[in-house]
Order: sequence, then structure tokens, then C-alpha cells
Amino acid sequence: MKIIGVVLGGGAGRRLKPLTSQRSKPAVPLAGRYRLVDIPISNCINSDIKEIYLLTQYNSASLHRHVQATYNFDEFSNGFVRLLAAEQTPESGVWFQGTADAVRQSLVHIKNSKPDLVVVLSGDQLYRIDFRKVIEEHIVRRADITVCTKPVARSEAVNLGVMKIDETHKIVRFVEKPQDPSVLDEMAVPYIQNNYLASMGIYVFNAGILESLLQDGDGIDFGHHIIPEAIEKHEVYSYIFDGYWKDIGTIGTFWEANIALAMTLPEFTFYDGDAPIFTRRRSVPPTKVFQCWLNECMVSEGCILNAERIERTVVGLRSVIQQGTIIQKCVIMGNDYYEFTTGIQGIPPLGIGRNCKITKAIIDKNVRIGDNVTISPRGKEEIETELYSIKDGIVVIKNGTVLPDNTVI
Repeated sequence: MKIIGVVLGGGAGRRLKPLTSQRSKPAVPLAGRYRLVDIPISNCINSDIKEIYLLTQYNSASLHRHVQATYNFDEFSNGFVRLLAAEQTPESGVWFQGTADAVRQSLVHIKNSKPDLVVVLSGDQLYRIDFRKVIEEHIVRRADITVCTKPVARSEAVNLGVMKIDETHKIVRFVEKPQDPSVLDEMAVPYIQNNYLASMGIYVFNAGILESLLQDGDGIDFGHHIIPEAIEKHEVYSYIFDGYWKDIGTIGTFWEANIALAMTLPEFTFYDGDAPIFTRRRSVPPTKVFQCWLNECMVSEGCILNAERIERTVVGLRSVIQQGTIIQKCVIMGNDYYEFTTGIQGIPPLGIGRNCKITKAIIDKNVRIGDNVTISPRGKEEIETELYSIKDGIVVIKNGTVLPDNTVI
């Protein structure tokens, strides 16, 4: 049986701005050394799905660079990660209009692999799942479509697509972000944990069914259009996943997911030798630490840490942090290169200077922070400036920003 993966990587990621101002959402750095797109691709590879199509559109240059530098299969494996960028053709002259439309416009390329099953998955979630188990259930149930679902509480269900299933796990109803309390009551599944089943945005399609749904209709989104339509006409089943799954769609959830990774026993771990998360290999030196107190931190390669204290923080590649600085609950994405002096008066080198105090912040890549800088959000007020944003109670210092000495945010 021929199985291929299709990763949706073209979204604008507006809720994640300013992290997506210069890159697509799947290209956003994660856990110091990875990119979000590494998660779905690694899950496919670990599940023996070696032919993967990545559909891209918005701010895709850095995503393309990362994928091309990372996923190079040898000539004996017959595997690939093939980039399919939005393109004008005689049949279509418009950009991808949604998740389903992206696959519809890419069908001509996807069909070249002659798949029996197509696994469609998002490029901006954090999870580890063995798709072989999903596919086994799909085949045993003789399903046309299988939707991966996650048990969630009522408070979470209002922000997700919710499934109602029967005793055989066949999906009988789908409601996108139900707000009406009476509808929520009707969608509850009393015999599962937390009582509600939310779509994870991961689907297994029989290839012929996928093609007919896309070609016979004009729905542009899987969650809003294709799946609700398919429930009425086809055998659509739920695969209930009870592991860790996080939709990283906002600044708040992105920050929370990264900080959780630094805990002693996080719900999701990168330290799984049986199902590793792959990423680009880099030739960077080891990290050096000088009299710096570290607690609950993930520290990437190539860092030089001379700070006073760093707690509950993810420290990205090539980060340089100077003496006397205290950092708490931060995501530091690191730098693309080293720079120990700029030679320009008032412009600090890449990294974080001396005697800074930084709390609850995301420091994007290639940021220059001078000495005696204080960064600490106050309240929930949202602020947008040229240098930084405050969203969900988190300060985001934008890519390439320069913060002079004594700046207070």
C-alpha cells in the first residue's frame, strides 16, 4: 500500500505575529534549534511515510532554506520532502485560498506518487504520533476518511472543531468552534475523558475519496467545508489520540509550549530515541558557561553564557549573554552568526548585554540588546511598536531589533 504525507505549510500565521512577519508559521524556531515544520515531517518519517509533499505560500523563503538543508534522502531510500509552492497554472491563477484549496491546486503533483492513502497534516502543531496505528484503524474500519481527534475539556472545545461519534467511533456530526451552550451539550461524548473530541487537523484519506471531494466541490478548507460535507456522504471515523498535542497558534501558546519543554518532566520531550525529531545539522562549537546559575533551561549549541542567572528559559543557537544579567521564563531564539563587536558607537553586538533583567519575553533571532536593559510585561494590555510587541502578557522583541543601553520595556 502506497502512503504519502501532505504537510500544509502556507498559512500566514497572523495570530503569531510578529514572529511570522518575516517567515511562515512552520518556519518559526522551536525549542532553541528546531523549526515547527520539523514536527510533522519527523512524525511522517518515524511512521515510515517517506514521500512527503510540503505545500508553501506565505513568506516561504526561510522555510524552503531549512527544508532543503535538512531533509536530503539518499538515492536508495526512494524518499523525499518535495516543496510545492503556490503557482499560477492554466487551471488556476490565484493563491491558495485555504487548506483544502491548497491540496486541490497541488493534486496534479500529488497524484504522480500514485498513492492509496494520503495523510494530510498541519505544519504548526507540537505532538508525537505513530501514523501506522492510525492507518491500521483506518483499514480495519474500512474508512474512507479518518480524523485524528483529541479529548478536550468544555472550555477548550469552544475554540476548536468538535466531533460527535457513535459507539463504533464513526463521526456523525461536526461543529466548528461551537459557542451555543445547547450545541455544546449535544456534542458531548460522555464515555471519553473530558467529554469532547476536538479535531487535531490531521486526516487520513483514501486517495480516490480525497480527489473526488476536492474536484467535485469548491470548499476551500478541510475543517469548515470538506469534513462536514464528507460526513454526510462517506465513512468518516475518529482516531482518538490520548498523547500530548498542542496547537501553537498564538504568542501565548507558543511561549507556554516552549517554557514547558524546559521542565524536568515535560509532557512532550525531544529526548525520545525511538521517535526522534529531526532538524538541520549545524557545524557550531559546544556551549560555554561561566559562573552562570542555570535552572530548568534548554540550552542549544554554540552559546556563550556569562549571565548571573537563567531560569525556566529556552536558549537558542549561538546565544551570547553577558555578565550580571538575569533572565526568567524567556524564549531566546539565538543568532545566525557570531558578532562580538559592531565597531559602531551605541550599537551593541548580537546577544544580550550586561546587567539586564528580562522576564516573560520572546527574543527573536539576531537581536542586539545593550547593557542595563529591563524587559518585563505589565498587565494584559496589547502593544505594537516598531521594536517590540506585547501579546498575551508576553513581550516579543522583533527579529533584528537593536535595543540601546538602559532601555526599559
